[in-house]
Amino acid sequence: MIDHLGINCTDYARSQKFYDVVLGVLGYTRQLDVGVAIGYGRDGKPTFWIADANAGEASGPNREVHVAFSAADRDQVQKFYDTAVELGAEPLHAPRFWPEYHPGYFGAFVRDPDGNNIEAVCHQA
Repeated sequence: MIDHLGINCTDYARSQKFYDVVLGVLGYTRQLDVGVAIGYGRDGKPTFWIADANAGEASGPNREVHVAFSAADRDQVQKFYDTAVELGAEPLHAPRFWPEYHPGYFGAFVRDPDGNNIEAVCHQA
């Protein structure tokens, strides 16, 4: 169900040190570092992200949470997006490939009624 989850950290440097150590105890390591966000996980797949709450347009104490739900294929991602928008969700990113994540990453993003960044994603070449 959950593909990955992201939280925002007000003291990003301190949070990096904290999560590097506590997640290391559980066998998780940094899988991807994009400067303002770091993804932790195993085997090349980041499943838990921390982000600098003071970076970007949505910075501040009420920055949204990010949750990505697993989709079976690109059609499901499209249906998720279309349905969410029909229900009044704010469109953030229409369904497309995101090669900066990995070549088969296909996702769509909307903002839910409470302002959270919700995504549907499938990982197909």
